[in-house]
Amino acid sequence: MDYAKKFRDALDTVHREGRYRVFADVKRRRGAYPSADHFNKSEAARPITVWCSNDYLGMGQHPAVLGAMHEAIDSVGAGSGGTRNISGTTHYHVELEHELADLHGKEAALLFTSAYVANDSTLSTLVHLLPGAVIFSDEKNHASMIAGIRHGGGPKHIWRHNDIEHLEQLLKSYDRATPKIIAFESVYSMDGHIAPIAAICDLAEKYGALTYLDEVHAVGLYGPRGGGIAERDGVMHRIDIINGTLAKGFGVMGGYIAASRDCCDAIRSYAAGFIFTTSLAPALAAGALASIRHLKASGVERAQLQERATEVKERLIAAGMPVVMSPSHIVPVSIGDPVHCKAVTDALLEHYAIYAQPINYPTVPRGTERLRLTPSPVHTPAQVDALIAAMSELWEACPLAHGQYVRLAAE
Repeated sequence: MDYAKKFRDALDTVHREGRYRVFADVKRRRGAYPSADHFNKSEAARPITVWCSNDYLGMGQHPAVLGAMHEAIDSVGAGSGGTRNISGTTHYHVELEHELADLHGKEAALLFTSAYVANDSTLSTLVHLLPGAVIFSDEKNHASMIAGIRHGGGPKHIWRHNDIEHLEQLLKSYDRATPKIIAFESVYSMDGHIAPIAAICDLAEKYGALTYLDEVHAVGLYGPRGGGIAERDGVMHRIDIINGTLAKGFGVMGGYIAASRDCCDAIRSYAAGFIFTTSLAPALAAGALASIRHLKASGVERAQLQERATEVKERLIAAGMPVVMSPSHIVPVSIGDPVHCKAVTDALLEHYAIYAQPINYPTVPRGTERLRLTPSPVHTPAQVDALIAAMSELWEACPLAHGQYVRLAAE
């Protein structure tokens, strides 16, 4: 076996398809986000504006968050020192889990190193805890949910995205006594769609299913206290298990589930992805704790986020851009070709100092490549003006790409 050739062939494939990913070497400026410095091997670092971060509210730069992290480092040092079972459960972790349980109105919460690990570990473990369980998964669920369902190895059905009638058709084909789990997201990050949570809960109650809701792109951003779409819609109490992240709206790092005390305890006791890994650094837990507490009390950031997202959408549409309209804060701009997508983002970075990462397969299906812009409360009016001007100039300067955009927008 020529192992090196296999690796080269695999890389040649992604290069040939135009979807080879290049990391942008970025150094954010403390206190000045979304400003950052971009490092390029061929030139000195230069200032840019970031338009694709998942730090949706800028909480990764918030003084309360940074202060809490500094205090934690000064108090206890850097790492946690072990797994949660062996010396890695610090008081910061305990406080954070209590705060998360309260945020979602649940009896308990369980921290993981990321929301990906939380989804993968929890969904796969649920299948083993509930013998014979059938999972019903929305077709646009995140890769972490898909991985967890696959690792569980049990029967599954994929229901058409946000299609309640299709979900019911699948549910009714099983006896009510059969264990069932409906797995779905609140905000789908690539399209900005929002799930009909109440209607899904109605079906879960009708057919005896557990509800598993990924609120990763909604926690901190929606609801009176930042509990997500389920809180905003008044249905949080109807969700059995909520998955969330500390890395997006809360601006730090880590993931979690919130559920009943017994559910969290069972996952804690059986999930390998929880048991066999070092716990979050105390500074991360402290920063997330400060962020959650701030956003529970402050709705200013959430209101500003929605205002900024609406403004950017409206101005891009007015300029003739094929924005994929959605009710959420996500602003997708369709391109539909990986080569064009990278060309556009390269031009934005090189000529306009605007960083917007191309979104290609496998993150989105082939033929739906896009820019995914994420306005935030800390983007200034001048930075919004610069984005709109750059996009408008680029569209006029790229007739081939422009034709592609128009075709996709019409579809």
